[in-house]
Amino acid sequence: MTAAPRRVRIGSAELWRGDAHTTNGGQFKPGQHWRPHGKHREQEWLSNEYVTKGRSAGDIARELGFTEGAVLFWLKRHSIPRRSVSSARALKHWGSVGEANPMFGKFGALNPRYVDGSSPERQRGYVQAQGRAFLRAVYKRDGYRCIKCRSEKIKPNWLHVHHIAPWAGNAALRFNTDNAVTLCRPCHSWVHSKANIAGDFLA
Repeated sequence: MTAAPRRVRIGSAELWRGDAHTTNGGQFKPGQHWRPHGKHREQEWLSNEYVTKGRSAGDIARELGFTEGAVLFWLKRHSIPRRSVSSARALKHWGSVGEANPMFGKFGALNPRYVDGSSPERQRGYVQAQGRAFLRAVYKRDGYRCIKCRSEKIKPNWLHVHHIAPWAGNAALRFNTDNAVTLCRPCHSWVHSKANIAGDFLA
């Protein structure tokens, strides 16, 4: 006696196990898998798009209506080598250039992020005697530790001097040690992120 088909759920699809689409063991018959067929499953087509044309997995996935993970799976399945990071960057479209870029020619006061033009002065200041003395004083006062997480210097450029009132727009406070604290790189990034809801270490 043949067992009656039973409904099963696979992913988001409801199927009848034991019906005309499956074998007695419950396996799908060739060409009748519940997932729709995509060109990315075809080795020759995928190799041509990814290798010959230099398209990204994400671009291929968007065209076919699949996830990038699905395309990456079939690249591996077909033993098609993935690109290195440097190769991927070389192929990446980085946006409009020249006059086609809406920010073209917008430097200085024309740039929406412009404050007072003091950035070059800041870089010069840190390599001069006053700037170096300021940095040393802040690090020494804070015990050469991040005042937030208490981590010490574990590699170059790990500790930063953070201005509570920003450098730009506050000329009188730029080398005032009361306006500066020592932060490690991760904590400094956190202070300037949206995660710092309370505005800690900011004026």
